[in-house]
Amino acid sequence: MKEITASMAGTVLNIMATTGDDVTEGQEVLMLESMKMEIPVEASVAGKVAEVRVSIGDFVNEGDILITLE
Repeated sequence: MKEITASMAGTVLNIMATTGDDVTEGQEVLMLESMKMEIPVEASVAGKVAEVRVSIGDFVNEGDILITLE
C-alpha cells in the first residue's frame, strides 16, 4: 500500500478522489486549508484509491495519512 500524507496541518476543504478511482502521479486528490490559504495535495505515485481516511471538515496534522493507494 502507498500512502498520501498531509504536508502540513490544516482542515480538509475538498476531496477530489474516491475509493476505486485511478489517480496519476501529480494529480490533485485533496485540498487543505491552512492559515486562510488553499493547499493542494497531490498523489506522489500513480495507483488506485483503496481508502480515503478523512472527511471534509476534518483537521489533520502534518504526516497524517489522508488516502491509501493500491
